[in-house]
Amino acid sequence: MIHVCSLARLYKTVDETKAQHIVTLLRLTDRVTRPAHIAAENHLILAVDDIVDAEDGATMPAHDHVVRLIDFTQRWDRLTPLVVHCFAGISRSTAAAFTTACALNPRRDEAEIARAIRAASPTTSPNKRIVAIADEILRRDGRMIRAVDALGRGEEAMEGHPFRLAIG
Repeated sequence: MIHVCSLARLYKTVDETKAQHIVTLLRLTDRVTRPAHIAAENHLILAVDDIVDAEDGATMPAHDHVVRLIDFTQRWDRLTPLVVHCFAGISRSTAAAFTTACALNPRRDEAEIARAIRAASPTTSPNKRIVAIADEILRRDGRMIRAVDALGRGEEAMEGHPFRLAIG
């Protein structure tokens, strides 16, 4: 199970779910302290901003970031939940959850996964750059991009509605 949340809900979500693995997508990494019971090798930190085009002073999600995400989640033993978070729990984290579900289920329909994410949280708006890079790496031939495009933007919010996503 993947749990997606904002930074503000990270520690509560980890405690409630008994998660042992965390993915952080946040350029300002000093805002996150790894919970004491989480092993360092079980916490992936991707220092990226929530952007799709280059901006001065910002870190755009890149191919290497998505490769690291896929490698990390493929090593996850799935015995306990994975918590994925960004600052608001709306864009980077939902793109990472979508990427993870696609990577771990190569035959599962991308549109079905995207609809499950939106049904679980009306505020989701997966970061399209992360999704496009993942689509290329996973050889999904544009299906991931089209699935996210079909969703459109989620409801406007300052903080995303936390949700969980089944892997299989």
